[in-house]
Amino acid sequence: MTVDPDLSELDAALAERGFDGYLLDAASEESNQRYLSGFDAPDPFVTLYTPEETALLVSSLEYGRAKSESRADTVYRWNDFDLRERAQEVGRETARGDALADFLTEVGVSSVLVPRRFPLFSADALRERDVAVEPDGDEVVEDVRAVKTETEVDHIRVAQKANEAAMRAAEDLIAGAAVEDGVLHHAGEPLTSERVREEIEVTLLRHGCALDETIVACGADAAEPHNRGSGPLGAGEPIIVDIFPRDKETKYHSDMTRTFVRGEPSEDARDFYAVTEAALDAALDALEAGVTGADVHGAVCDVYEDAGYPTLRSDPDTETGFIHSTGHGVGLDVHESPSVSDRADDELEAGHVVTIEPGLYDPDVGGVRIEDIVVVTEDGYENLTDYPVEFEVCARSSASRCGR
Repeated sequence: MTVDPDLSELDAALAERGFDGYLLDAASEESNQRYLSGFDAPDPFVTLYTPEETALLVSSLEYGRAKSESRADTVYRWNDFDLRERAQEVGRETARGDALADFLTEVGVSSVLVPRRFPLFSADALRERDVAVEPDGDEVVEDVRAVKTETEVDHIRVAQKANEAAMRAAEDLIAGAAVEDGVLHHAGEPLTSERVREEIEVTLLRHGCALDETIVACGADAAEPHNRGSGPLGAGEPIIVDIFPRDKETKYHSDMTRTFVRGEPSEDARDFYAVTEAALDAALDALEAGVTGADVHGAVCDVYEDAGYPTLRSDPDTETGFIHSTGHGVGLDVHESPSVSDRADDELEAGHVVTIEPGLYDPDVGGVRIEDIVVVTEDGYENLTDYPVEFEVCARSSASRCGR
């Protein structure tokens, strides 16, 4: 499923730097490739973007799909440039370089910007054939991708709905667990991180999404922000559930975190949760077009520091407290521009989709993180997350939760 991006910023960058086009040589798992080509293919193919047209160079296997599914104006096959015959004479890699150079000649291009991780062999092959190749250190395509179209925001909404269904499945499993000897049990067996992840993954598949991994971390595991978690879940201990699925059709992600406890949490854990919820609110209050990611991050640090907790701003060497950035962009990648962190000095723009995810961590207490995904607007934000922020959960025998 393609989008119709505004590439005027890319056009301006090409003109300013004196290059004819922007060239990619990668599979569509490379998000810039997917974005500029509008094509989904598992093997590497070539996309050339110029202000006048977008041209693809693909295998014969993908030629028909590329013509019907991509956003390219023109699609070529490698064999249009005699790749097979040349390979028999000079070897496949040399022949590929010759064919790639001929492709650029065919479309009238002699100089290209490329991503910083462009294949070295392809770059060398083009330079040997007098094509100017320069890496794009400014990452202009990433900047273009950061500002989402309405279609892209809708893709993220769909992924977020699936995310919320998966989070509900995880919460229900935790909430319905029995407490036995300090451990949560389900169906007569200890409830483990692995079992909750299985429920999350199955639910996502039923909603057209998938993910390579997710986080269900309890106790000391939860005090390490990227620890996936393993083993039985403890009663009264915060359980971080962080889900970041990718829609299988559109390839757009969402991202959300909630922290649950089943049983009686410690007072320290309650304090962690209360101040983290206040930090989330402070970040959202600060969010609008024109502020920087550093401004929003600073609002979170203010809340934590005022409550007496260390942050990396107050103590760069701390191993407890608030020990990561406030958020990041989400789209075709689950982590992309813009950043919401202490070094994010660029202004946020309307259309940026970012996470807001403050958290506190201490092995003696566990970890607490709350994360919403929002789209920045001119005068604030629209929250794409429609899921309650609640800490203590238990079996739902009535409309109230845990007797409240």
